[in-house]
Amino acid sequence: MPRTKEQYEQMRNATKEKIQEAAMQLFVQKGFGSTNVQDIADTAGISIGLLYRHYKSKDKLFNELVDFALAGMRHKIEYFQSDVAPQQALEQFVHEIYNDMMTGEQFANLLILMQQSFLAGGGATVNHDEVSRVSDHLFRATAMLIKKGQELGKFRSGDPHEMVLLFYSSIHGLAAMKMMLKNNFMMPSPATLTSFLYKEGE
Repeated sequence: MPRTKEQYEQMRNATKEKIQEAAMQLFVQKGFGSTNVQDIADTAGISIGLLYRHYKSKDKLFNELVDFALAGMRHKIEYFQSDVAPQQALEQFVHEIYNDMMTGEQFANLLILMQQSFLAGGGATVNHDEVSRVSDHLFRATAMLIKKGQELGKFRSGDPHEMVLLFYSSIHGLAAMKMMLKNNFMMPSPATLTSFLYKEGE
């Protein structure tokens, strides 16, 4: 019985996901410049010809992964700028980070991939202006959320921008530690990750 259009689409999406996961793993472990297309195909368990049917070049694949990360950041910016309560927004965000870091490597890989994109992508052709712009908007949206929480008496006093820098530096550092320590990595609890927001005893 011939496959339906929906079945072909499912197969195509499954193959793309395998390629993306393999590429992200290799880009993080070896760097963009040291990863070749054959490496990605071998890790994904597919032929190089099939890989080229989905991606015409390694650059296009890298950029699609960066675009995926940027889309997630834009979604979070919109959420932070909504009418959601500051405490609820940040605690939900931290719980999402915690769960993602505990259940797999994709989130950590995406963070490291974004760091690589800032460092010229290891040779990839990346829209650095867009990466910088979206990152800056995320930092500002988070700072405004913290400031709003301070005004409501929910968060401790302090420079919101310094607190944001501490927060995101911690998250990116944890992503790197997860890749380095592998099975020995222990993710800090959500309460620890949000402790910078609250006064002692709260």
